Amino acid sequence: MIEEVIVHVKEALRDAEAGHDWFHIERVWRNALCIHEREGGNKLVIELAALLHDIADSKFHGGDDKIGPRKAREVMERLGFEASIIDEVVFIIENISFKGGRDIPQRRTLELDIVQDADRLDAIGAIGIARAFNYGGYKGRALYDPAIPPNMNMTKEEYKKSTAPTLNHFYEKLFLLKDLMNTATGRTLANERHQFMQQFVEQFLRESG
Repeated sequence: MIEEVIVHVKEALRDAEAGHDWFHIERVWRNALCIHEREGGNKLVIELAALLHDIADSKFHGGDDKIGPRKAREVMERLGFEASIIDEVVFIIENISFKGGRDIPQRRTLELDIVQDADRLDAIGAIGIARAFNYGGYKGRALYDPAIPPNMNMTKEEYKKSTAPTLNHFYEKLFLLKDLMNTATGRTLANERHQFMQQFVEQFLRESG
């Protein structure tokens, strides 16, 4: 059944922006399995949530936060997963996003912690740098503008609507993720990637004069 989910996800993301395509999903899936091996949790829920978490990212659907969970539910119902499994997966998808770092789920589960960490790992390090600048180019954003400082106190809506230069995103989100990891495994895996990003930004700023 996991293979059938993969087929659905690949089809849904066939023309996706490169930072949110099947290869992003595959990396998050593998990250999640790696963390699960050390932290435990319901493997089926973790795999399904990792595979379906970006089947319809709100960024590409007019900011609609409901479309992703709805599409994920439709896929799982069509494939005959148990209602309790579907509900847990949808809960994770509804609560996985950064959203400016200000939304705190009403409850936490180990499965949510693992999949959220897996997704955040793909947002940092070398892959995270590539994804950030690819998305910035996709949205027509400047690489860097010293006249536009990072906004460290954005609301959820301000974060969603931001058009700031891509370099600001490192301060507004990416540098924050290491300390927002939920699991011990996630924190360990995040450290090296975080350091690499710091070195990159330092070099970027030196070259920018």
